[in-house]
Amino acid sequence: MTTESLGTHNFLERRPNEPGSGASVTARTFEILLDQILTFRLKPHEFVSEKTVSEAVGVSRTPVREALARLAGLGLIDIYPQRGSRVAPLRVADLEKSQFLREALELGLVKRAVESPTRQLLVDKLKAELAIQETFATIADDRRFFKSDELFHRHIAAHAGLPGIWADISAAKLHMDRFRALSFPRLDSMAVVLGQHRRIVAALDAGDLAETEEAMRSHLRRIFDVLDEVKARHSQFFEASDLAPATARPGAAAMAQEIP
Repeated sequence: MTTESLGTHNFLERRPNEPGSGASVTARTFEILLDQILTFRLKPHEFVSEKTVSEAVGVSRTPVREALARLAGLGLIDIYPQRGSRVAPLRVADLEKSQFLREALELGLVKRAVESPTRQLLVDKLKAELAIQETFATIADDRRFFKSDELFHRHIAAHAGLPGIWADISAAKLHMDRFRALSFPRLDSMAVVLGQHRRIVAALDAGDLAETEEAMRSHLRRIFDVLDEVKARHSQFFEASDLAPATARPGAAAMAQEIP
């Protein structure tokens, strides 16, 4: 496999030019760059060269420029006129907005799930996913555990009867995913996540709406409990103004008490 360098690191697989519409080429370039950013192969503050990306992906500069503009709109790329583009640093404000949006969407989904006459079908599917997660946790396969974690939440979204809702959740949680890449599994263990998933399933199985919502809320706020340690370990990736300890930010347990 031949790779090219984007700035100072080695990332993209070189591909020949592929036929297709300008929109599809831009979308493909966007997805490649998004994956590089979310997996920290393109690191915060790193310079992104349009020329290098276009050569690595095998496209002209126009779709690269359009993909970078789209990423900038999501807060993942900072574009400086006459100076170029850099991967955006981690910003706590982006995390808080991302978490808020995801929580709002997923709490709505679990409410629909609890009230659904076919709730047991979802419970059975989630229990099967828990068994898979237990296996991955036992063999310490964090990569496949993470994929199963995503599928756990997608099962709930699919059961809500809202086609395409996962695309909205995926967009909402982009910054959560970026922070989580640094916290999981070292700071946010598979055992902790698995325990939180079990709590959600048990509450859903019992048809207890308040407990299901609280279990999901606590799960989705877990990132705040490890935020200061993530900042301490990876300070080079953060916006400078965010490096002071987040002493004023409540953890998941405290936040849960604030909302009836």
